[in-house]
Amino acid sequence: MEDWQNGGFGVYLHWPFCTSKCPYCDFNSHVATEIDQDRWRKAYLTEIDRLGAQTKGRILNTVFFGGGTPSLMDPALVDAIIDRIRTTWPQANDVEITLEANPSSVEAGRFRGYADAGVNRISMGVQALNDADLRRLGRLHSVAEARAAFETARSVFARVNFDLIYARQDQTLADWKAELTEALAMAIDHFSLYQLTIEDGTAFGARHAAGGLRGLPEDDLAADMYLMTQDICEAAGLPAYEVSNHAHPGAESRHNLIYWRAGDYAGIGPGAHGRLTLKGQRLATDTPKSPLGWLTQVEKAGNGESLRKAVSLPDQSIEYLMMGLRLRAGLDMDRYTHLSGIPFRRGTLTQLQDIGMIEIDGQRLRATRNGRAVLNAVIRELMP
Repeated sequence: MEDWQNGGFGVYLHWPFCTSKCPYCDFNSHVATEIDQDRWRKAYLTEIDRLGAQTKGRILNTVFFGGGTPSLMDPALVDAIIDRIRTTWPQANDVEITLEANPSSVEAGRFRGYADAGVNRISMGVQALNDADLRRLGRLHSVAEARAAFETARSVFARVNFDLIYARQDQTLADWKAELTEALAMAIDHFSLYQLTIEDGTAFGARHAAGGLRGLPEDDLAADMYLMTQDICEAAGLPAYEVSNHAHPGAESRHNLIYWRAGDYAGIGPGAHGRLTLKGQRLATDTPKSPLGWLTQVEKAGNGESLRKAVSLPDQSIEYLMMGLRLRAGLDMDRYTHLSGIPFRRGTLTQLQDIGMIEIDGQRLRATRNGRAVLNAVIRELMP
């Protein structure tokens, strides 16, 4: 068995367009007034054919339409992509097909079209249940629209995730507790709960550098918010299976688990990354970020990649360490040793155990709840 099979195989498709650019967002997203969706359909199908020929016979576990705002895609475009995927790879019996959506672009008819095409999971970018904070975050929807969009999604799809951002400007611990409790009352089965981070190259990043982004919480308050999040979600039956993701047992995002378990995934679309094991060699792939640049390259060269680079075994082990420890289930130390060529340092393991940062059960190495709160520091200690 090749190492990637421990994680599975998925396809990620990037739709780069949004109605507007959120000030905190550092994803590859662009505002466009006119989009030739037929032209994009041809490019996506060309890439599916190319990558399918290289991975022929693999069992496909997941498909993920990310962005950008994939809920701006015509259902006919999504249908054409999924149909080509079905004829390219044999699918697992429980194949998961996720599409990201923004509440402001949700229409019941469009959602039914996605479901008819084969989408069986929606991930919705709600981000806040407070109208003033939604405006601060540059979101185009209101809380009422978010609730209506969620109800529409739940009426069509059995599985619906939504994202919330916390540690926002002027947000108190009591504010976040009330908001999270309100969200849990909406019969959700999966949450992605992220602390607001200020990224270079974003509008928030520029504002923060100029001293204009006031009211961000101190580190201690952000840590308290994280720990309280764990308590509230666990009590509601949605424990964290990953640092920022909570779910009822069985409702975990199977696509994201492929990333965290260091499986293989084909990345299609502008700025999409991939990891593919071909002829025994694991490869990192990348694509041009420019939507027009990627589209033109596919049309002219029949290949949307800008990079295909071998990943050494030591680098694979570091990726596995960084991703695997994000999971509550942790990582397999034998698998890590097979990739790295050297086991973890026994003294480091003992020290981290003694201070309550990790726990070891047989060959499973896990970060504890306290360890996940400072995970980057734990990973630095474990690095070879």
